[in-house]
Amino acid sequence: MLENNKPRENWTGRRVRINFQRFADRQKSKRFAAFLEASRGRTFTAVLDIDNKLVQMYALKEDESEPKWLFFPEDLILAEEDGGTQLKEKLSEVFARVPYKAVVSKPARKDAPYRKIDLERKESAYLVSQYTEKQVFHKNLSPREAESFCGEVLGTDFLQLNAWDEGGESMLLISKKGKVAAKRKDRPAGAPLPQESHNRQKQYLIPEGTVVPPLVDMGIFTAEGKVVRTMYDKFRQINRFVELIDDTVEDLKLEHLNIIDFGCGKSYLTFVLYYYFTEIKKIPVRIIGLDLKADVIQKCNAAARKYGYDSLSFELGDINGYQSPFRPDMVITLHACDTATDFALYNAVQWGARMIFSVPCCQHELNGQMEPAHLSILSRYGILKERFAALSTDAVRGNLLEACGYKTQLLEFIDLSHTPKNVLIRAVKSNIPASSRKKALAEVRALAEEFRFRPTLYNLLNNARKLPADDASDA
Repeated sequence: MLENNKPRENWTGRRVRINFQRFADRQKSKRFAAFLEASRGRTFTAVLDIDNKLVQMYALKEDESEPKWLFFPEDLILAEEDGGTQLKEKLSEVFARVPYKAVVSKPARKDAPYRKIDLERKESAYLVSQYTEKQVFHKNLSPREAESFCGEVLGTDFLQLNAWDEGGESMLLISKKGKVAAKRKDRPAGAPLPQESHNRQKQYLIPEGTVVPPLVDMGIFTAEGKVVRTMYDKFRQINRFVELIDDTVEDLKLEHLNIIDFGCGKSYLTFVLYYYFTEIKKIPVRIIGLDLKADVIQKCNAAARKYGYDSLSFELGDINGYQSPFRPDMVITLHACDTATDFALYNAVQWGARMIFSVPCCQHELNGQMEPAHLSILSRYGILKERFAALSTDAVRGNLLEACGYKTQLLEFIDLSHTPKNVLIRAVKSNIPASSRKKALAEVRALAEEFRFRPTLYNLLNNARKLPADDASDA
């Protein structure tokens, strides 16, 4: 009988996540039923070894390596370990938007302990309501705990998450094999609305009611620290940026930060970041803002002196070829035009910066180069060609940062109703496997070959030998 049940593909050595509950009804053994009961609600990491006849499952729990059960491949529902990583990243994007309400639904199995779970933001925490058929159980979780909680129940007990924030609705759908699909849309009519108390000070990292001199001079705060009524959108945008920074540095246990802000302009966010790190996080920082406009640099330095921000200074200079007086821990580039963003990202990689935050602007380079080999439909209509080229530009940048060893996300920064420059690239120096780095680079090269792209960032990194050695060649 064993010879008649050969695996459909070779899973040898591949790490997977197994939810035993999903196929409990396929097994009749009392021994297996007892094992399920002892393992209820838990997901194990396992190694599968296939000898073309059967699968051995080893539960990696408390350093145990003894086989717990034997399954045929056809009896398993498998999700590779990367699926869990993908879910974690998508949840991070959802909670970075600070949803005021979320619903976890679509039970994965008939005996799931709850039929749905609601999360509602209450000031600085989430009220979690877990519903059975006849009862509801409540608990309060911090935003980070709420995100982790959703990661535990999605894919095991539930298969869907809907979350509403002030910019729209996010949806995560998990297939029975653990694949994650993410959707984003404008908030539909009839969607739950935020409570008024959610829009005010307590959830913001830069709170209303505190006198922040730069925000007063910007006209966002009154002299008493109250938000000017017509400036609430700008106030939320500033806090959104600070939240993205805070989410990245929270677990790094930093004692000091060196920061370069390329193309700082009037430096609204630069001043706010200095205040946030020194006054709220109590982390000493050294920040340099760089811009090409002499009058802007002069005004910014005068403002820094006025506020007493002794470790914040501004310099006149070009991003291309800039020599930093220190090794930056963080590089920020907001709305640097066209390839100026590429030079900023290149410098950040050259310096080995731990964190990169970039909001690209005016992506013209690839639009002018685009000559599809097979997909000419994407260049036929001017407006679509322009948008596709802009999206391709940021996709290439994200992949190239991955290829250089950065865990990279492309996040929504500002709602489209405020500005079209709404993509933020967040990259953190990480231990990226060589295979993942090479795959990211291969995807860039395939895109470049199809559309005859010659991305500036690729050429800079390739010439500096910062890309994986085996694949480094001209695009």
